[in-house]
Amino acid sequence: MKILYSLRRFYHVETLFNGTFILAGRDQETTSFAWWAGNARLINLSGKLLGAHVAHAELIVFWAGAMNLFEVAHFVPERPMYEQGLILLPHLATLGFGGIYHVLLGPETLEESFPIFGYVWKDRNKMTTILGIHLILLGLGAFLLVLKALYFGDVYDTWPPGGDVRKFTNLTLSPGVIFGYLQNPPFGGEVWIVSVDDLEDIIGGHVWLGSICVLGGIWHILTKPFAWALRNVGCAQGLTGLGKYLMRSPTGEVIFGGETMHFWDLRAPWLEPLRGPNGLDLSRLKKDIQPWQEQRSAEYMTHAPLGSLNFVGGVATEINAVNYVSLEVGRARAAAAGFEKGIDRDLELVLYMTPLN
Repeated sequence: MKILYSLRRFYHVETLFNGTFILAGRDQETTSFAWWAGNARLINLSGKLLGAHVAHAELIVFWAGAMNLFEVAHFVPERPMYEQGLILLPHLATLGFGGIYHVLLGPETLEESFPIFGYVWKDRNKMTTILGIHLILLGLGAFLLVLKALYFGDVYDTWPPGGDVRKFTNLTLSPGVIFGYLQNPPFGGEVWIVSVDDLEDIIGGHVWLGSICVLGGIWHILTKPFAWALRNVGCAQGLTGLGKYLMRSPTGEVIFGGETMHFWDLRAPWLEPLRGPNGLDLSRLKKDIQPWQEQRSAEYMTHAPLGSLNFVGGVATEINAVNYVSLEVGRARAAAAGFEKGIDRDLELVLYMTPLN
C-alpha cells in the first residue's frame, strides 16, 4: 500500500539547507521542490531570490495592468512624467529594469559581493536587518514629499479658496498637533488622521513619520531580536519565523485598501473641492471636476476591490501557510542544525486501511 504515498514520507529527508549540497539546477529533481513551490527553489540563490522579490514588487505596482493602461492612455510624450501626475509608469520602468537585471544578469549569490543583502535561512537575526532596511526606505519616501514641498517645487493645496499651488515654509511639527489626530474616535467623521484639514499638518506629519521610520530602521539593523520574539509560540513559529513573513504578504494591500476607502468616504485633500454642504455635490462632479481629480479618484477606487480580494486571499493563505510554510521552514532549520532525520511512518494507521476505491 506504500505505493499510494510518496516515498519521501518513509525515509531520511535531506533538504537544501545542508551546506554540502551541490545545487545543479532549479528543477524538482535537484531541489526537491516542484514548480508550484515558487521561491523555495531559490533557497540557496540569494541573488535570484532578490530578482524574484523585485519582480514581485513590480507586479504589485502593475495592478494587473488596469491602471498602467489608464496612464498610457493619458500619457503625453512631450511632457516629463513628473508633470503629468503619473505614479505607475516611472516605477514600472525602474522596478522592471531592476528585476530583469537581478534575474538574468545579476550574481546568483550576494554573500561575497554585498554581504548585507546575503542571508542564511536559519539565521533568525537577519529578520531585524530586513525589517530595518524596509523601514529606512519608507522613511526616505516620506521625506521626499517634505523636500518637494520645501525646496523642489510647490504642492497643490485644495483648502485655499478654489485651490492653489503654493510653497510651504512653516510646517506643523508640534507633536501635540500631529499625534493629537490619533486621539480622535475611530468612528464618525473625525476618524483618526482622516480628520486632517491642513496641508502643513500633512507634510509635518511626514517629517515625524520619516524620522521615526529611519531611526527605527537603524535601530533594527544594529540590534538583534529579543528572546520573546525568537521564541516559538506553541507549535508555530515565533515572530521572526520566515513562514510568518510569507503569510503576511497580502496584508499591505488590505491596509491600503481600507485606509484609502476611509479617505474616500470621509475626507481627502483632492476630494474636498467636490463637496457641498451635504456631501459630494453632483453638479460639481459633472462640471467642476478636473482631469487630475478624475485620475486620482480612479486610482483610489482601484484599492477597494484589491483590498477585498487580498483580504480573502490573505485569510486563505494564512490558514494554508500555517500547515505548509511553517512546517517546511521548521524542517529546514532542523536539517541545517543536523538533527532532522525524518519520521518513521511504518506504523501509521492509515497505511493499513482499505483504499476507498
